[in-house]
Formats: sequence, structure tokens, C-alpha cells
Amino acid sequence: MEEELKCPVCGSFFRDPILLPCSHNVCLLCARNITVQTPDGETSVQSRASGSSDYDYLDMDKMSLYSETDSGYGSYTPCQLKSPNGVRVFPPVAPHRNCSLTCPLCHRSVSLDERGHRGFPRNRLLEAIVVRFQQTRGIPCSASPSAVKCQLCDRNPVVATVMCEQCDVYYCNACQQRCHPSRGPLAKHRLVPPPSPSQAAGGAASGGGGAGSQQPVLTARKTGTCVDHEAENFSMYCCSCKAPVCTKCLEEGKHAKHDVKPLAVMWKQHKCQLSQALNGVSDKAKEAKEFLVQLKNMLQQIQENGVEFEACLVAQCDSLIEALTRQKAKLLTKVTKEKEYKLKVVRDQITHCTMKLRQTTGMMEYCLEVLKENDPSGFLQISDALIKRVTSSQDHWVKGALEPKVGPEFDLSLNTDSLMQTILQLDFCQGKVDLGPAVPAAPLLQLEKCCTRNNSATLAWRVTAHASCPIEGYILELDDGNGGQYREVYVGKETVCTVDGLHFNSAYNARVKAYNAVGVGPYSQTVVLKTSDVAWFTFDPSSAHRDIVLSNENQTATCSSYDDRVVLGTAAFSKGTHYWEVTIDRYDNHPDPAFGVARINTMKEIMLGKDDKAWAMYVDNNRSWFMHNNSHTNRAEGGITKGSTVGILLDLTKRTLTFFINKEQHGPTAFENLDGVFVPAVSLNRNVQVTLLTGLEVPKNIKQ
Repeated sequence: MEEELKCPVCGSFFRDPILLPCSHNVCLLCARNITVQTPDGETSVQSRASGSSDYDYLDMDKMSLYSETDSGYGSYTPCQLKSPNGVRVFPPVAPHRNCSLTCPLCHRSVSLDERGHRGFPRNRLLEAIVVRFQQTRGIPCSASPSAVKCQLCDRNPVVATVMCEQCDVYYCNACQQRCHPSRGPLAKHRLVPPPSPSQAAGGAASGGGGAGSQQPVLTARKTGTCVDHEAENFSMYCCSCKAPVCTKCLEEGKHAKHDVKPLAVMWKQHKCQLSQALNGVSDKAKEAKEFLVQLKNMLQQIQENGVEFEACLVAQCDSLIEALTRQKAKLLTKVTKEKEYKLKVVRDQITHCTMKLRQTTGMMEYCLEVLKENDPSGFLQISDALIKRVTSSQDHWVKGALEPKVGPEFDLSLNTDSLMQTILQLDFCQGKVDLGPAVPAAPLLQLEKCCTRNNSATLAWRVTAHASCPIEGYILELDDGNGGQYREVYVGKETVCTVDGLHFNSAYNARVKAYNAVGVGPYSQTVVLKTSDVAWFTFDPSSAHRDIVLSNENQTATCSSYDDRVVLGTAAFSKGTHYWEVTIDRYDNHPDPAFGVARINTMKEIMLGKDDKAWAMYVDNNRSWFMHNNSHTNRAEGGITKGSTVGILLDLTKRTLTFFINKEQHGPTAFENLDGVFVPAVSLNRNVQVTLLTGLEVPKNIKQ
């Protein structure tokens, strides 16, 4: 409430407040300070400060010519002085001659009549409230001013001795004799002593009039008396002029056609209206207080949530950095292994070549010394052996022996463009307004847990579930490894999935999305998973015939029966070219083991190739045959013994099978219905034991 009790000009508590026609209040002294003189002849629109019916707010717009905000200047007298509240004040002007006053709040101007500032009603109610407020708060009473100074002294104003009620100006003795002599027209003006500090305080405390005081300065206007008729008390209220009036005002006919009602009735009516209006404002004030409490609580919540969110962000970034660090270590390990492998191969080749070169050089030096001898019989005794030895030495330097087995370049590449782009685009997702149940958000693939092994791919993801969008399950999709259409490979609630049976040497695009009762959410980002270039597999104990005996971590197979039994591999092929080998560990009594590929449902109790679901080459110690559906073709010389190696080359692009016995090629042989999914297969009996060798590259220089 304190701001309501302060003058907009001086910024202090109101002293002698007067009520302007615009319903705003200013101190009487402040009103004098902001009064300006207008040019002669330009006061066509004047308003009576007493609040008569002639006053019209529309007329204020016409008078705004003298308003500081509308005209750009406050008066015709240049002045740079300002009050403590920043309102421009002006030097004293001669009153009653074309003077106007501009409200410092609404900037409306009003012209002063012949009564000057006395024409404005004094706001006794506001004055009493100010005094009561100051007394309650223990504030020194602002209505107790120091001695009033002369308003016309140019420098060092002295204490005023009189005040002219008509001019409303305080004079010292010298200025009164010089500017307001008691002769001529000024002889009729009433001069009264100015108020002393004690008199001013007493008058303010009594409610503003000082009616019981013997001093005339503050008792010139009685409490509740008419401005125009000082001896008359207000008794009626003019609803048209919205001002209290006395009986003489009514007798003079100023309010003859106006709606006039008893003062007490209107007082009670307006009090009731104000109380009702206050009830509504009180409710709003209560809501505002509750709202302020809510905002202050929100400040604390924002502070706490900010700290928590910052910690969460740091944890997420640290997790990314940690995952990148782990992946970096893995990649460095691979590079180290590749480097060590190349170094070992080159060092072994250097050692082997150095040993051969030393042997060859020593033999050459010996042969040169033999050639120097002149003993024919002695020469012929050793010449045949030397010739065979030199010829045999030439065979050691076969084609490729003087070529490096590995190159200095590393056949490894790391593409970080997409990852770098993702990191640079990393940003916050703006939260949406909660409008009820919604579809789940896009899952986040956990790249540090996504990997491939052989022809299998494992994917892991996570998603933050909210109460408004619960998650019922996930849908994992992969393409065909060639950038084709996506297909669903998993639907369920798990967040980790391993997909088997993929193509070797293929790059698969994978994505996942979540769903609930509302619908299906957006896809996650796509991750690319590349399967192994070559196939690593073992014999499959789950599908092997019961007479098959496996050992050496399912890489070695034999049989407990004299009849041929079939064992399959754990890998499955549907496209590409694949090569693996089988070494003969034991070979007794010339059996006929068979090697090739088969469907998963081939017969396991007969030789491989006797049904229509297997394609194979069976071989003994002298020759071999291709066989499918019990049809024998392509007989070839060359058999196997203990220690022999049989290679199997499956080319699903050309639909051919090629076999190698101790590196000697047999085939290729084409099959019309070699299409679909195939697994490596071997049939053998108890006279044979074989070991599987996988992860091999396709041989080069294959004859077609």
C-alpha cells in the first residue's frame, strides 16, 4: 500500500494532496512545480478544476498540446530540472494567467481558472490515511514540514511570512512588498500567516482541515466544505458531475438538471460497490499469492532438476566416451593382431628363404670346386648325384617361392563419417505436452553391444518408458544384405536379439521400433552389421547320426558302425562362394568316405549322395566319383590315404561343386537343382576319421 500513498512527482508521502480531474493525486507544492504558462489566446479549452460539468475528458485531447508526452515539450519555458521521480519541474509562474497543469501519470492537461490551485479539491481522505499509515509504521510524519520558504526569492529563499489565499503563493516580507503590495487590485487579496511545523503536524493529525485551530492558514477550508462556498458543508452528491455539492450550489442552479442524491445515501452505496469490487480483487490477490508460491517452488524444482539433468547428461556423455574407448581398444587389438600376423609371416619367409639360399649357395660353391678338378674318373663318380641334386634344388624355387606371402598394406578400413555426423547432430529432443497415452519413442541402439559372429548378428537396444506411453514389445527388422526390402526377424519384449542363418560376407541394415496399445512408434537409427568374410563352423552333434563320434571340440569325426553314417556342419549357405577342407586322420581297409553338401533333412543312415537331398564326391584309395540321387558320374583317377586333404568348393552363384584331393582339382560339376539352403556334410564309417578345417579363403586359379 505504501506506493499508493506516495506522490508521483516527488516520490514522498503525500503532503496536502489535491485531486485532479483525472482522479489522480499530487502534492499541492508539487502541483505548483509542474504548472506551466501557456501562450496568450490559446486557452480556448479550459476546464474548471472544481470538477464541474464543463469538464470533459474529450477536451483533454485538445489541451494535450501542452502535454509533455504529446507535444514533445512540457512548456514554453525551457527547463532541465526534474523531481526525484524524474518528472520535469518548472520555475514559479504568475498564477491565473493562461496556466495549465499536466498530470504526471496519465499526461492529461487541465487549465487553471481564476482560483488557481485552490480550484482543485483537497483529498482529505488520502491525507488522513497517509498520517495513519505513518503513525502505524513509526515513520516521521511527512505532514510536518519544516518552515515554508518564500517562493519568489531568486537565491537562498528565506522563510515565508505570509501567504496570499487568492494567489496561492508564499512571500517573505521583501518579496511581498515588491511583488504583492497592499494597494490597487491586490488590496482586496487576503494575506494569512504560513503554517508553522507544529501547526502543520496538528492539522494533519486531525484529519486534514484543522477546523479547531486558531491559525487561519490551515483552517481556511473546513472539513467537508464546498470549494465554491467555503461556509457550506457538502450535503448532496451530483451523479452527473460525480462530485459532492452543497445546498447553495443547488440553489444557484448549477446542477438543476443533474441527478442529485443525498450524500449519505451515495456514500453508503459507493462503499458497498467498493466492498464488492474488493471481494473480486481479493480473490485474484489470493490466487496471485498462491501463484507466487508456486513460482517460488518452481524455482527450487528447476534448480534441482537442472542439477539432476546436468548429472544425467554428463553420465550419458561419459557412457559414450567409455563405449568409444572400449571400441578403440578392440580395434587396436585387431590392428595389433594383424600386424603381428604379417610380421610373423614375413619373418618365417625370411628364415625359410635364408636357409634355402644358404643351402643353394653352399651347393653352388661345391659344384664350382668340383668343376675345377681335372680327374675325369673322379668327376664321373659324383657327377650323376650332383646333377640330380642341382635339378632337385631348382624345383625348390618354384613359382611363388620368391614372392611375399603378405603385403605391407593393412586390409583394414574404418569409416567414421556416419558416426561423426551423428555426434555432431547430437541434440536435445524438446519434450511435448502430455496429451494422454502416446506411441513409444524411438529405441536407442546400444552400439557397444551390437556385434556379428560368423553369420549371426546380435543387436541390443534400450528405450526410456514413460507412464503416458508404456511399451508392450519391439519389432526388429533386417534387410536382405543387399540393400533390399526390410523384413521382420523378431517380435517380442526382449531388448537383445541374435539372428542366425545370415549370409556370409554381407552387410545387413538393422532397425527396431517399439509398440503399445496406441500404435507403433518411430524407427531407431539404422545400424550396419557385416557378417564374416569366411565361414567358421564345426560338426553339428545335434543333427548327426547317433553312430557318429565327435571330438576335438566337434571338429573331428569318426563312426562306431561299419555302415556309412552322415554328419552335418553347423553353418548354412544360401549364396556366395565357400571353401573348407577335411584332412584324413585315419584310413583303414580302403573305405569310401563321401564329402559334399546336403539339405538339412538328408538321410543320415546311408552314404552321402544316395538320396536327392545331397551332392557329394565319394573316394577310395585309387579314384573318385561325383554322386547325387544315387547317380555316379565324373569318375576320376586319384584317391586318398592317411594324411590326405580333401577340399570342397561350393559356388552358389554358378551352382557348381568343385573338389580338391591333395590340391589336385576335380570338377567343377554343375547341378540344375543346386538352389536353396545347404550345409556341409560328410559320410564315413569306423575305418575313417577326419578333421574339419574352416575359415579358409577360396583357392585361386581355379580351372573352369
